[in-house]
Amino acid sequence: MESRRDRLRAATVKEISETARRILVKEGPEAVTLRAIAREMGMTAPALYRYFGSHGELLRHLVGELFNDVTGDLHAAMKDVPPGDMSGKFMTAARQFRSWALAHPREYALLFGAPVRGAGHQEDVDFAEECARQFGWTFMALFLELWKKSPFPVPADDEIDPGLREQLRRYRDGVLGVDLPLGVIQQFLKCWTRLQGNVSLEVFGHLEFALDDAAPMFELMLTEVSADLGLTYVPPKS
Repeated sequence: MESRRDRLRAATVKEISETARRILVKEGPEAVTLRAIAREMGMTAPALYRYFGSHGELLRHLVGELFNDVTGDLHAAMKDVPPGDMSGKFMTAARQFRSWALAHPREYALLFGAPVRGAGHQEDVDFAEECARQFGWTFMALFLELWKKSPFPVPADDEIDPGLREQLRRYRDGVLGVDLPLGVIQQFLKCWTRLQGNVSLEVFGHLEFALDDAAPMFELMLTEVSADLGLTYVPPKS
């Protein structure tokens, strides 16, 4: 049974994370310091060090919390999609990822911009990495389900560039731990780089030189990815 002391500690860590996120949204990542958080919470900086020993530790914990937030958002959005509707699941997950990113640009930048530096305590590193893995698995699980129900065309292993083939094998065997053809892993990464790359360009303002509304370009990307996976493109609800 969790002790009262543990509950109080968990509540304080939660408040620290929420305060850090407010500062991140308002002022940017450079402003998220232990001193600034302590000041806003009415604590002393030394007292805060009992919970996070460094700036890197704090940011890694916040990264984990943000990954949990976007993962929860994706699952909540897909909850109303009929279980067998793979096209609907893919469209919903992709669009919800973009929506979350556009609604939370500074949080997105912390997750998908420059990597957070500083090792921190192993438990915070593990927490952030596990939350990131759960986020990534949301999309990988869709690929697994689709491949099981309706396999899409993929190249044979010996048709993949040798340099890429070995990297895909290491990723599949050492990270994912799944029994899938390397062509499926390649297709997964191709789709992810297109999705995440498209969203990043929009969030960071790198499409504004040509587009003042990037939504149609995003939908065009979804039509092409859908064709690659044998899915039926479903336009967004107006």
